[in-house]
Amino acid sequence: MPSLRSRVLSAALVAVGRRRRFASAEAVRDRVARAARRPASHLPPRRLGRVADISRTFVGAWPVYDVCPRGAEPSAQVLYVHGGGYVDELDRPHWELVRTLVVRARARVVVPAYTLAPRGTADRTVPIATDLLSGLIASGGDGGTVLIGDSAGAGLALAAAQRLRDRDGEQPSRIVLISPWLDVTVSHPDQAALEAADPVLARAGLREAGRLYAGTLAPDDPRVNPLHGGFAGLAPMTVFTGTRDVLTTDSRELLRRAREDGAEVEFHEAAGLPHGYPLLPLPEGRAARARIVELVRSAGAA
Repeated sequence: MPSLRSRVLSAALVAVGRRRRFASAEAVRDRVARAARRPASHLPPRRLGRVADISRTFVGAWPVYDVCPRGAEPSAQVLYVHGGGYVDELDRPHWELVRTLVVRARARVVVPAYTLAPRGTADRTVPIATDLLSGLIASGGDGGTVLIGDSAGAGLALAAAQRLRDRDGEQPSRIVLISPWLDVTVSHPDQAALEAADPVLARAGLREAGRLYAGTLAPDDPRVNPLHGGFAGLAPMTVFTGTRDVLTTDSRELLRRAREDGAEVEFHEAAGLPHGYPLLPLPEGRAARARIVELVRSAGAA
């Protein structure tokens, strides 16, 4: 049973029209057009600078933020890939998760503000994310490296881990996927029923955002749909999903395929919780973040 706070928040998300962002293909195209005219900021909030040292470099056209605990040696490092349907920038909940990892896990967190669709398509984005992950692993020395992604960022993170495995045989210490969006076609037969209860996402807009991100690639290309990338040889994975999320079918399919391939998966499916709940100010979100902190600490201690 979800907490009262979770039920209230889900109702509030519906009331404020949060789902309208993905209500239709036209709604997504309009948002993309507005962002092209007036790009949203991806800058970290000022309050993060009170507890962390923040620097920025560029990897090609990507601004990449390096966030380290102030006055302390990091015990682990994280590559965090943000969500937003491949069309939205880093936002406050993403930076709040970064803050949690820096303060509570004493982690160095590397945060790419990757190029959004339609300029940033999977054929360009996945190789850059792979190189970032490889470089972070190489720079880690004895410390562990955890790859974390939420929603669309989880799809990009998983595709990068698969590409790195195939290219170099390398892997991070662990992969953490929060409400992962893995199949951009949004075509699972169970998703129609799930959509009716989802306060955040709708299939029509997701399909359009996925089409923009896929670019010229086929929808079953592993760079676009990492469910087709194979799971053997990947780092241990931890997956969080909620049952009021139209994308929970992707997490369940990941679990099935990963187990078939002999991959290790720690799976958390929270009854009645919406998309991205580990990033939300909910009791269940706090519990999920506590587990993520624990996993990052464990990677650093290994």
